[in-house]
Amino acid sequence: MEAQEGTQQPHLVLANKLFLLSHSDVPDIEKVQLREEVFASVKDDDMAPLYETLVAESVLKLDQGVMDSMRAKNQEELKKLDEKIADAEENLGESEVREAHLAKSLFFIRIGDKEKALEQLKVTESKTVAVGQKMDLVFYTLQLGFFYMDFDLISKSIDKAKNLFEEGGDWERKNRLKVYEGLYCMSTRNFKKAADLFLDSISTFTTYEIFPYDIFIFYTVLTSIISLDRVSLKQKVVDAPEILTVIGKIPYLTEFLNSLYDCQYKSFFKAFAGLTEQIKLDRYLHPHFRYYMREIRTVVYSQFLESYKSVTIEAMAKAFGVTVDFIDLELSRFIAAGKLHCKIDKVAGVLETNRPDAKNSLYQATIKQGDFLLNRIQKLSRVIDL
Repeated sequence: MEAQEGTQQPHLVLANKLFLLSHSDVPDIEKVQLREEVFASVKDDDMAPLYETLVAESVLKLDQGVMDSMRAKNQEELKKLDEKIADAEENLGESEVREAHLAKSLFFIRIGDKEKALEQLKVTESKTVAVGQKMDLVFYTLQLGFFYMDFDLISKSIDKAKNLFEEGGDWERKNRLKVYEGLYCMSTRNFKKAADLFLDSISTFTTYEIFPYDIFIFYTVLTSIISLDRVSLKQKVVDAPEILTVIGKIPYLTEFLNSLYDCQYKSFFKAFAGLTEQIKLDRYLHPHFRYYMREIRTVVYSQFLESYKSVTIEAMAKAFGVTVDFIDLELSRFIAAGKLHCKIDKVAGVLETNRPDAKNSLYQATIKQGDFLLNRIQKLSRVIDL
């Protein structure tokens, strides 16, 4: 079960294949190959409980002979593990007892039995004293959470890990937790916090069990672009040596980042179109695909309009390499949603920016909050009078 350094945890590789099998944009011919690979993975690890689930969901077809064989192997292995635990409890020390229980936990994780795995991890934790070893158990739980996309389990496990770190813990495990938490934040649409956590982990990344380093850089760049201001983006991402060494391996990502920073909007849109498929087929980003597409367009349109007090719609369309009608429709949506601070003069064919006055917005917020506070005080005084 332990992933070697530099290799992704096999269960999370399998989870990605299962996601692609359920994706409507993946061609049927590719799904045939994916289904064969999933079945081979399930068979190799004797994952009888997961196989039952996949058969019930019509992802795989039932092969009764394979099912019976896997169940028999599972029962035989479980019997050996129970014997090992009993022997350790009778004849050996506490550390051997813990190792025997951990082996049983990893067995349940390997065969895809989530409930029994979580129960056994709790038993193993009760036999564990060292903070570092308890943290390792939390990482196993987090991997289970990401396999099943159980965000409640992930959130509780991250909180538990943070509490453990108050008792102690080494820097390597703290840095690993940042990546897990960053992935959780990205998966729950908190891109700002995800970007901060990923950027903090760039130089200390060792979390190969959840994704390879190039995928980590892919997530870091995507979350940073919509979260950081222009100066921070240049300092932390565009010029970051750790990112520069890897970014070229990911199609379109270099053009996507550099063309945005260099204000080469036509090139940006081309790279953007190339990246959409990767984002759509990413297990963690797919649920936020439309949201991310909107946010990145808001960033690039705002950056363009920041340079002008007024600009013709035709000039903007030419800069982006699109039609006037497309820009007109795009901007009208973003203006109506309050994402862009400008107005369209359709008759003159001009865009006029109207940047919000910070003092004015602060004044409005103060009045609004003041009214709310006065209402609360009045209600409270009526209750006290009674």
